[in-house]
Amino acid sequence: MAKYPVVVYGASGYTGMLTMDWLIDQQIPFTAVGRSAARIKEMMAERVVRLESAAYEIIETEHSVESLSRAFKGAKVVCNTVGPFCNFGLTTIEAALNAGCHYLDTTGEQGFMTEARERFGELYRQAGLLLAPSTAYMYTFSEIAAQLALETPGIDALETAALCRGPRFTASGVTVGSTASIFELYRQKHCYLWENELVEHAFGTQVNIVDPNFVQPVFSLPWGGTSLPLFFKDDPRVRSCISYVGFYDNDVMKTVHALGQKWDAEYKDLPKEHQDAVIKGIVESTTPSMPPRERTTTQRTVDFAIGRGQMAAVRATVHGITSYISTGALQTAAAIKLIDNDTRKVGFASACQALDHRYLLGFLEQRGLARATVQQL
Repeated sequence: MAKYPVVVYGASGYTGMLTMDWLIDQQIPFTAVGRSAARIKEMMAERVVRLESAAYEIIETEHSVESLSRAFKGAKVVCNTVGPFCNFGLTTIEAALNAGCHYLDTTGEQGFMTEARERFGELYRQAGLLLAPSTAYMYTFSEIAAQLALETPGIDALETAALCRGPRFTASGVTVGSTASIFELYRQKHCYLWENELVEHAFGTQVNIVDPNFVQPVFSLPWGGTSLPLFFKDDPRVRSCISYVGFYDNDVMKTVHALGQKWDAEYKDLPKEHQDAVIKGIVESTTPSMPPRERTTTQRTVDFAIGRGQMAAVRATVHGITSYISTGALQTAAAIKLIDNDTRKVGFASACQALDHRYLLGFLEQRGLARATVQQL
C-alpha cells in the first residue's frame, strides 16, 4: 500500500527516474514501484538528482492486477512508464482504477489507447478519475501547438509534426522502452482523423517536411498515427487531424522505415511468439543499454500544428529541449493538479484537454523547457 500521493511505476527505468527528479524538485512525496526493489534503489542512487532531500518509499511487486492494485492503494495518481504499453499497460490501468487513482502514462500507441478507452474510459468517468495516456513530450508538445491553433476561430483541420534533433535521436540516445514501443508499432494500425472518422494510413506512408527551423527537409513517418487523432476524434471543433514524426538525422528515420518494409514483407504473418523474438532482437541490437542524461545544449525539438478552416489559417509552434526531461516535467505538472482532483475532465482524455494546455505550456516555459509562438497565415 502506498503512503504517498504519487506512484511512479517503472521507477528503475530512464523516464521513471526523470519523473522522480521533477517530483523531488516540486517537493512532492512519491512511491517508487517496480519488479525489483534492489534495482530501483541502485538506479535511484546512481541517477536521481537531489535524492537526499526526497520523501519517498520503494515497493517491489509483480506485474499483475492484484499485486499492483495493492501497491497503488492509498495513492492519488499513478505515473506509468512501463512499456511497450500494448503488452503491459492495460494491467496497470485496471490496477489504478481498482486503487482509486488517476492514471498517466507516456505512450502514443494507438492500438493500446483505443483499447484503454473502450475498456476503461467509462469506468474511470464513473469513478471521477482521469485516464490520460500520452502525457509526454511526444505528443503533448504537438497537442499544445494544436490547441493553440484551435484558439483561432474557424479552424477545423489540423496537420501536426514533431521534429527532433540531437544525440537522443540515435541508437545511443533512445531508451530500451522507447525502442521496444517503436517496433511494436509494426503490429498496429496507423490511423489519422478524416471527416470525424479514423482512417488507416496507406502502407509505407512517408513525407518530407520542409520547416523553417531546418535547412534540409525532414524525412517523417506517421509513427503509428500518434495519439492526437484519438484525442481529437470527439472534439466538435475538429474534422481532421494528421500527425507525423521526423528526426533531423534522416538516415535514422529511413532505417526505421526500411525495417517497417521488411516487417511487412517477412514477419507480419508469423506467429506472435516469432514476432516477439524478432522485435526482441531488433531492440537488443539497436539499444544495448540505458542512454546518458540528455544535454540541454544538444537536444532540440520543434513541434508545430498548421490549422486550417474555410478562410482561417494559423501555425502554432512549440520549440523545446530534452524530450525525456520534459516528459518527467509533464508527468509532474499533471500530478500536481490531480493530487487535488483539479481536472476539467474525467474518463479518457488528454492532459491538455483535462488540465488545460496553457497550464502545461506555462509549467514548461517557466522551467526553460519550451516556448510557443502563434502566427496567423
